[in-house]
Amino acid sequence: MEPQPTSGKIRRSRLSSGFTGVAIFVTAICVIPYLGVLAAAASGSFDTLAHLAETVLVRYTLTTIVLVAFVMLGSTIIGTGAAWLVTMTDFPGRRWMEIALALPLAFPAYVLAYGYTHILDHPGIVQTLLRDITGWGPRDYWFPEIRSLGGAVLMLTLVLYPYVYLLARAAFAAQGASTFLAARVLGRSPFKAFLHVSMPMARPAIASGVMLVAMETIADFGTVAYFGVQTFAVGIYQSWFTMADRAAAAQLALGLLSFALLLAMLERASRGGAKYANGRRNAPMQRLVLTSGQKIGAALFCLTPILLGVVLPVVALSVMALGSEQDLLSPRYLGFIRNSLMLASIAAGITVLAALILGTLHRVRANRLTGTSLYLARIGYAVPGGVIAVGLLVPFAAFDNALDAWMRATFDISTGLLFTGSIWLLISAYLIRFLAAAIGAYEGGIATVGPNMDAAARTLGQDMPGLVRRVHMPLLRTSLLTAGLIVFVDVMKELPATLIMRPFNYDTLAVQAYRLASDERLEGAAVPSLVIVAIGLIPVILLCRRIGTGRA
Repeated sequence: MEPQPTSGKIRRSRLSSGFTGVAIFVTAICVIPYLGVLAAAASGSFDTLAHLAETVLVRYTLTTIVLVAFVMLGSTIIGTGAAWLVTMTDFPGRRWMEIALALPLAFPAYVLAYGYTHILDHPGIVQTLLRDITGWGPRDYWFPEIRSLGGAVLMLTLVLYPYVYLLARAAFAAQGASTFLAARVLGRSPFKAFLHVSMPMARPAIASGVMLVAMETIADFGTVAYFGVQTFAVGIYQSWFTMADRAAAAQLALGLLSFALLLAMLERASRGGAKYANGRRNAPMQRLVLTSGQKIGAALFCLTPILLGVVLPVVALSVMALGSEQDLLSPRYLGFIRNSLMLASIAAGITVLAALILGTLHRVRANRLTGTSLYLARIGYAVPGGVIAVGLLVPFAAFDNALDAWMRATFDISTGLLFTGSIWLLISAYLIRFLAAAIGAYEGGIATVGPNMDAAARTLGQDMPGLVRRVHMPLLRTSLLTAGLIVFVDVMKELPATLIMRPFNYDTLAVQAYRLASDERLEGAAVPSLVIVAIGLIPVILLCRRIGTGRA
């Protein structure tokens, strides 16, 4: 007679099966928006899309491409140049600029848009002062229009270049001194050695940062909508709400989804195909000696994005907030803060847990299935929030309506909107959008945990949940906390999915800022914007502390 399994073994087997079940469930949630967009785009009428093709579709396409291209170019120049200067040279203020250059990452681009509009628009501070000094009338002079494609490029570049800066800085810091010195011995000037040696070696990291910038740019809605720039993200929102045509919104979302997935594949190829040898630091890297003029130029180059991306917006928003009639401590505003914090906290906890389960399953049972699940979970970061919102709302709204009709016909009971009217579908959108960031933080931490520790735990009778609870989680506490903070702040800043999917009369700080700015009440929009920025600075400051101690 074969021995019967003990109750403990049965329980451990069920726990492991539950682990796998949760991973499958998370993967299914990540796939639903893409299938929903495909189904809605194929099943709907193409009349509205044909009308859009005759009127604005070409403009959507060209504007999106131009916006992405120029933001990528600007972020590459600022991020790579600043990273090389703070890593390879010495100039006045370098130490604090090295940290401050990462701070714009805490700012949503639409917050900068509100601040700069208050400063540079026709009734703004600069043009009003100019008219007062010169006595000119509105038609007597030309001034750059901030609410334009160029203005959107500037706003997005100022908040997104830190992606390139942080990755490029890490790559430059890891380079050995021998390769750069060899180029100098062979007669290359410092600038040519940078172009022909340092840049090619850091190209994989720079390319990854630039692709992140591109994906964030096509996902932006708040900035381009406020500036009146006609991109695909704006077209999706207008088709959904203004035209009330969900099929057209899904068809536009499908086009944007294809573009986003193409960028994701390019980013994956840039990481996977790039190989280079990094020389050993057999000699310490001596910072380049700059002339007085070069030091001033380097300091100005690094100081400019800090002033434009951090100092000026904060000062402008603070002045605007002091002159507003918004009471941050009123019950209404406390409700906005409570809603934002609750959504961000729940989404961060669920997203980190999902990343932990998916990552552990692939680590313990690495195969094609777990690898595919991990890949599908990652690509959500490349998909704009508006696309995810459309992809989730279309199938779940159809299910809600079908269930309500069946319950009315069978039991004369109305179920209402079980899914589309709840915060859980919105949290699912956050999970899909930001799961990749949590997975990246998990993988960065788990790489330091050797496989021998897993083997020892399994030898001592630990199943997969026990391995996670007793071995991985204590060792990954810092990485998981970092992942949670990143997701928390990303959810606080997220606008398009929240705007489309939020339950009725359930507003957040981001939605309130967008609503006030849309009504041209910029002083009022400054108050929720400053709260979003203040919360966003938390993980960025933690990251900057790592930079300052040389560990990032």
